[in-house]
Order: sequence, then structure tokens, then C-alpha cells
Amino acid sequence: MRVAVFSTKPYDRSFLEAANGTHRHTLTFFEPRLTNETVALAQGFPAICVFVNDQLHRQVLVALAQSGTRLIALRCAGFNNVDLAAAQELQMTVVRVPAYSPYAVAEHTIALMLALNRKIHRAHGRVREGNFALEGLLGFDLHGRTVGIIGTGKIGEVVAKILTGFGCRLLAHDPFPNPAVVTLGAQYVALPELLSNSDLVTLHCPLLPKTHHLINETTLQHLKPGAMLINTSRGALIDTSAVIRALKSGRIGYLGLDVYEEETDMFFEDLSNRMLQDDVFARLLTFPNVIITGHQAFFTHEALMSIAETTLSNISDFEQGRVCANVVTSAWVKK
Repeated sequence: MRVAVFSTKPYDRSFLEAANGTHRHTLTFFEPRLTNETVALAQGFPAICVFVNDQLHRQVLVALAQSGTRLIALRCAGFNNVDLAAAQELQMTVVRVPAYSPYAVAEHTIALMLALNRKIHRAHGRVREGNFALEGLLGFDLHGRTVGIIGTGKIGEVVAKILTGFGCRLLAHDPFPNPAVVTLGAQYVALPELLSNSDLVTLHCPLLPKTHHLINETTLQHLKPGAMLINTSRGALIDTSAVIRALKSGRIGYLGLDVYEEETDMFFEDLSNRMLQDDVFARLLTFPNVIITGHQAFFTHEALMSIAETTLSNISDFEQGRVCANVVTSAWVKK
């Protein structure tokens, strides 16, 4: 099947081409993101392959459908960047990669927790300058601390397993409780109770209309003063302006982000020779108790192999008329 692959980096091409040896699709790689301005590149392709920052709103989908595209293959788990209702109206099939390596994201989550707690980022800079003083680097034992996990799917479950090894007490919040997480000793509670009783809070839920700005001015009032907040899921789960105010007041004691709600024009690109245009993001960078990584939690060898293989298998299922377990429909948004 002829596939137009958008938002392509060298590593994407490498892993997709390796996985394509058994599928034999014709892959055409495009570096730009899919937008209104670039949709013409997909002209005549029956399938497109896209990533998290490609824009598949109604206008783009209509243009794709008119040029013959029937399949949208997401090489990610999230689907918040796709107008699923429009895709269904246009009789376009949307498939995704629901699980690639939950360990990759979970382990990055723990890395952010440890780096923030033990101030690894500040210690690294000091030692490189010959400063070996310990003032300002005081951390705390994770053992015995209460961690709130919001979203307990595959990634949240792995996070829970790791934190159990640290000896943490676990609270969880999810409309669909995971029995495996309960077995680990986690207690499912309402969101306000989780926020008010957790020393660390970590987000692992999808971005849906009902989870947009889940962490906001109101919910932050429940947060335990000085708590750590981690987000390795989707940027718009938190209201960044509200979080900045909470950092300034001390309500949030530590913040670790791998995602940002306005990341589309920044993340995955080298902007080191340009002036940063996003004033809100620039403000975040001024806090000594904030660590931000550029949407790299998924970025392991194992995860990229799995993403490539599942993506191409999804395309093969569609091409050969097989039932694909990874189809996404508009009904998902209502879950």
C-alpha cells in the first residue's frame, strides 16, 4: 500500500523501513508536519501515517478524503489531534498504536521524579563548575511517600509497579479501575482526595474533552502544598498558566514535564539558534524546581521498534481487509 509518512525524522525512517521488510508497503517520507499548508503532499496516497503534532482537523480530513486517502495510521497511542467524528463521516479509518512500550514512558516518569527530588540537574551544573557544596540540594526518601497516579492503564500500571518497589503508598484515580493496580495495593479515590493526600502526583490519562485541563486553578486548590507534579502524557491535561501561579505560590513544589500544551511548533525541532517565542514556556524555564524534556519519554529502541511494527501491521490489516484491533472511532471520545 502507498503510504505518505509525515513528521519524519531520521529515526522514524530507520525503524519504519526495517519493519517494512515483511510488509512491503511503499513508504514515502515527508519531514513536515501534516497541516492545511502541507496536506497537498498526500495527494493520491490511499494511506497516511502521522504522529502526535500532525493536525487532522475537519478541513485537513476533507482535503485528504477528496484526494483519495482512506486510512489514517497514527504511530502513537493518543488520538486527540484527530477529528474522529469528521473521519467517520468521511468514511476514513483511523488506527493507532495503543501500547508500544509502557516501560519507556513509566521509566522516564520515575527519572523525572528522582531528578527533581535529588536535584540532579542542579548538581550536574554545579560539579561542572567546580562547586561541590550541598546547600540547596536536599531531597527526601521516596520510601514511605504517597504517590497519586491519575490514569491506570498500561503505563500507569507499570509506574505503580516501580513505585511499589520504592516502598511508596499508592493512590489511584481512573473511571475504569485496573485490578492489577489494586493487587499492588493502590487505593482508588476521588480526584480531590488523591490530590490532597499525595506527595507526588503523576498523570497517565488520555487527552479527551473531559480531561482537558484536568489540573487547573480549581483542582490545584486541593493539591497538597509543596507536592510534586509530573506529566508524561499529554500537555493539555494541565492548565500551564494555573500551574505557573501554583509554582510561584509554593502550592507546587516540583514540576516535571515531558509534554506541553503548546508544544506543536517547538518539540522535535532544533530551535537553539532562534529566540523562544512562547512567553509561557519561557517563564516555566526560569523556575529552579522545574525540569522539562522535549516529549522524549517514549523514545527508546524497544518502543520505536514496536511502534513501527504495529503501525505497519495496522496498515496491512486494512489493505487485506482483516479486522484490526487498533481501530479508533468517535465513540472513544465519549468514554
